[in-house]
Formats: sequence, structure tokens, C-alpha cells
Amino acid sequence: MKPAVFLLCSFFALMSVPALAQEADSAAQPQTFEYEWAGEKMTMQQYFIVFLKSGPERSQSEKEALKLQQEHLAYLGNLYEEGIINLNGASGGDSDIRGFSVYNVATIEEAREYAENDPMVKAGRLVVEVYPWWLAKGSVVE
Repeated sequence: MKPAVFLLCSFFALMSVPALAQEADSAAQPQTFEYEWAGEKMTMQQYFIVFLKSGPERSQSEKEALKLQQEHLAYLGNLYEEGIINLNGASGGDSDIRGFSVYNVATIEEAREYAENDPMVKAGRLVVEVYPWWLAKGSVVE
């Protein structure tokens, strides 16, 4: 299925979430539910999208900011390698949103904890906003 269809399915599924039975495993697994759209069955999963926004503390020296950036990229890369993050990316333009990550964890609190342990967030250069996001499990960006 094309990525655009998965995103469309996600939108329609999100509209139907309250009416569908959701599964919450006691072993702290992400919530999922089965969904059928256009004759295709899929598992919808709750992920958490974390927006990284410009923080209040941006007065670090160029050298310190570069060091924090390297630590930030290493931290996010490790979370990706561990399967905690499925997608990372910087944003462009003049927005306060500097980038985002999609976390594959069981709770919003867990996503927030990981995000707040990012060296750039700890230093105040970035702040986070965390939102639940339902997406067809296995969706990809091509």
C-alpha cells in the first residue's frame, strides 16, 4: 500500500478510534487495534510524535552548540538503533519547530522521558511537545 494511503487510513482510523476496541498489554506494549479500509486489513498502532522546538536557552558558544548538536544526533541515533524511535528528521524554514521524531513506545510519559533526556533539551536549546499519533503498523516513507 502506498504511504499516502497509509496516512489517509491513519486519518480515518483516528476518527474511529473511540468506537473500536483498543488493546493495552500489561507488559507496556503500544496500543493497537485491527482496522479494515478499502478491503484491506491492517493493525493500527499508537505512536508518539515529538516536535523539537527552539528552546529559551540559545546563548551557548558556537563550540558548545556544536558539541551539543553532536551529542543530540548520537542520542537520537542510539534510540533509533534500539527501535525506540522509528523516524527522525530536521525541519527546514523559519519555524520554531526544528525537527521531529516518531517514538515507538507504550505511553506518552515514556516518549516524553526519552525526549527530555536529549542533551539539547537538557541544555535548553530545544523543548519538546509530545502527541499521540495513530498510524498503520509498518507504514513507511519512500
